[in-house]
Amino acid sequence: MAALFWLIGGIVLIAAEMLSGDFFLLMVGVGALAGAGAEALFANAVASVAVFAVVSIGLVTIARPHLKHRLHPAITHTNVDKLIGRRAVAVSAVDVQGGQVRLDGDVWSARALDDGHAIEPGQSVTVVEIAGATAVVLADLD
Repeated sequence: MAALFWLIGGIVLIAAEMLSGDFFLLMVGVGALAGAGAEALFANAVASVAVFAVVSIGLVTIARPHLKHRLHPAITHTNVDKLIGRRAVAVSAVDVQGGQVRLDGDVWSARALDDGHAIEPGQSVTVVEIAGATAVVLADLD
């Protein structure tokens, strides 16, 4: 009878994993299924709890990190991300409405981050953000 509770608990945990997607409930659910197997084989509550604990802890600490790494890869940064923080030179006047800067040898559409004053052509700027195909820049304090 106790094996049935372990079995139902394991199935419920594995089913609940579909809502979380974090693999924790899946690992604990598999541990509960292992506990059900131990209960069915040995009919000993202490043994089934021990099997559940060992399998769950083992899966959570060893299998889960590898599974998460494999199925949830790190965010891939684009080439645009490397432009943030780079210095550029204003080709035309740049204000909050727009303008152009030369950034890494290419002319980019740009707009000023600060609407306090326009950036004059030839002035050095720093890229603080890339918004679509527009570099958002801030005048350097040279």
